[in-house]
Amino acid sequence: MNRFTSFAGAMGLAFAASGAFAQDVTLRVHHFLPERASLHAQLLVPLAERLDEASEGRIKLELFPAMSLGGRPGDLYDQAVDGAVDIVLTLPGYTAGRFNQTEVFELPFMMRDARATASAFWDLIESELQDGEYDETQILGGWVHGPGVIHSSKPVEKLEDLAGMELRGPTRVITDLLGEFGATPVGMPLPSIPENLSKGVIQGAVVPWEVVPSIKLQELVSNHTEVTGDEALYTATFVLAMNLDAYDDMPDELRDILDAETGKAFSADAGAAMAEWDAPSREISSGNNIIQLSAEEVARWKAAAQPVYDRWIARAEGEGFDGAAAIETARGLIESNM
Repeated sequence: MNRFTSFAGAMGLAFAASGAFAQDVTLRVHHFLPERASLHAQLLVPLAERLDEASEGRIKLELFPAMSLGGRPGDLYDQAVDGAVDIVLTLPGYTAGRFNQTEVFELPFMMRDARATASAFWDLIESELQDGEYDETQILGGWVHGPGVIHSSKPVEKLEDLAGMELRGPTRVITDLLGEFGATPVGMPLPSIPENLSKGVIQGAVVPWEVVPSIKLQELVSNHTEVTGDEALYTATFVLAMNLDAYDDMPDELRDILDAETGKAFSADAGAAMAEWDAPSREISSGNNIIQLSAEEVARWKAAAQPVYDRWIARAEGEGFDGAAAIETARGLIESNM
């Protein structure tokens, strides 16, 4: 429809409060994952469909995977801040030192259940982080993935097997953990893993099972080490962050629909879904060597991880918050959401 057909038509659109043209909203969503990744195909695509249906076609999400609008994964959050795009899906940990309180959920052996931890993360976003370290955007969702797994070219059956191994880690806390375990940590975003494994820059990577098929990791390494027990070796946090102007400029009734389709329930479901997606991805790798650490070995890994907590608490003090209290708060939020 040509909005400039006539002066009268233009004025009608300008002054009619119910004018459909003035109410339509198209939001560009940018992220770093390939189109075949579960978060794109099974989270963002269904979200776009729900928003389209709930708004009767007035909210459209345009999805741009694999950094197709340019930049690097570490640029995504600022793309939302600056309005280069409307919404981004990203890991806060891709910009080290910026989202310090968020890191509490990435501490080793903190995550017990992905749904409960995602809910806890959202609770902290609402109570503290939205007006704190995320005040440059509107957070639509915050969640975590399932238990992190070590995927490596050589078997890792005990702590000593990690000594000197170049291992990719996604965030500052996790690379710190790998270093404490004796590995040589290499920080890099997910899309860089296949090339660096192929070139021998790294000998392995830590990622959850669900992402393995999207980067064909099961074809690049043949060993996968799982930590047994109720607590995950690690997890990483995700946020769906929206440009503030784009959010504020939405008509009230459409913003209400967006809020209803995102928020805590969306975040909890995203965490639960990521954990559920682990099983079929693990099955794809079942022909490889899957190692499960014994309870005794896991206890050794937990003890070795304690300095990561100590350094994080000390770093928190430098950032102006009580790290020990933040840990207790996070544990309490996880417990209350179990």
